[in-house]
Amino acid sequence: MDIQPQTTQPISDDQELAKVLAGVSQLTDNNLDFEETPVATVPTEPVKAPEPEVKPIVEAPQPPITGYNPPAFSAPIANSDDLESIKKDALIELRPLVDKLNLAAEEKFNIYLLLLRSTDDKTLIATAHTAAQGISDETMRAQALLDIIKEIDYLSNPTHPTI
Repeated sequence: MDIQPQTTQPISDDQELAKVLAGVSQLTDNNLDFEETPVATVPTEPVKAPEPEVKPIVEAPQPPITGYNPPAFSAPIANSDDLESIKKDALIELRPLVDKLNLAAEEKFNIYLLLLRSTDDKTLIATAHTAAQGISDETMRAQALLDIIKEIDYLSNPTHPTI
């Protein structure tokens, strides 16, 4: 018993293939029935959505704030002499506090470098160097040491401007 399906002879010519396809398309075009979709009508009056219920917000009464005096606003500082005076005072006040701050070595170094550059106080070089040695990251420590060398060169140059 032969279980292989019988096949028709293969089409080997493009013209024969075109004829077959043309016959299939003629059969399908003539036998198709299409159902038309009805057109929706547009209402003449707009539909209104129901209004949401609005409830008033009731806030709990707040007790009055006692003992608070708002800061008095003063006129802005007009000249740079006042700013320089405040900066000098802040630097003097900051210097003894830096050792008391609980900061990473890198942050302490940056503060000492700021103080050194702002005051040109050569006594801060050793403190900044000690802070730089405590920086664990080698790249950042190298940069800090280079900054110290630059500051020493700057302060050793007798022609640097003084503040």
